[in-house]
Amino acid sequence: MALTKADIVEKIAEDLDFKRKKARDATKYILEIIKANLESGEDVLISGFGKFCVNEKRKRRGRNPATGEDMMLSSRKVVTFKCSGKLRKRINGS
Repeated sequence: MALTKADIVEKIAEDLDFKRKKARDATKYILEIIKANLESGEDVLISGFGKFCVNEKRKRRGRNPATGEDMMLSSRKVVTFKCSGKLRKRINGS
């Protein structure tokens, strides 16, 4: 099961003894900061967690899976995530 924004708000409210509205506002604010930086093309590094990077994908040839027709896919930006060494070790139980 995926961790949702509501789950994060609930956990913050319980663990830090915040009111839910304050926890929801703090969570929303943090996510807005991350989104704004990514939107402007900047990477976001969270020490001990990982790095969100904005990468440019070039225009390329693709195929429509429904019709099999060849088509050109336009260039676009994608966000990738690379976890930190500390997180990797924690996930792998090292």
